[in-house]
Amino acid sequence: MTLQIHIDDGPPPYEQVRAQISEQARSGALPVGYRLPTVRGLAESLGLAANTVAKAYRALEGDGVIETRGRNGTFVAAAGSAAERELASAAQGYAERARRLGVAEEDAVAAVRDALRAAFGD
Repeated sequence: MTLQIHIDDGPPPYEQVRAQISEQARSGALPVGYRLPTVRGLAESLGLAANTVAKAYRALEGDGVIETRGRNGTFVAAAGSAAERELASAAQGYAERARRLGVAEEDAVAAVRDALRAAFGD
């Protein structure tokens, strides 16, 4: 696992850790079941505070990308169900809110495309 953290520019370091691990897991560079470094170990290797890495790990666990197995460590989770359910729920909530606000469907879709481009850098 290789991470590049830019302290002086870009998103906060915890978000950079989260995004890079998430992308590597999604792309298969980090296979399902891959054991991640400990919070302290990764923090030391990146020159970050342990709380910064812990925050990234909590976000990744909430996203369903990783799972902590007690004292056994933290691993890349199987892709799928939890993340897909959360994504579907968020999409449903967005669609309902856009309708309540009276936003046209094409405008709501355009807003999502813009947000995805911004988030994924496309």
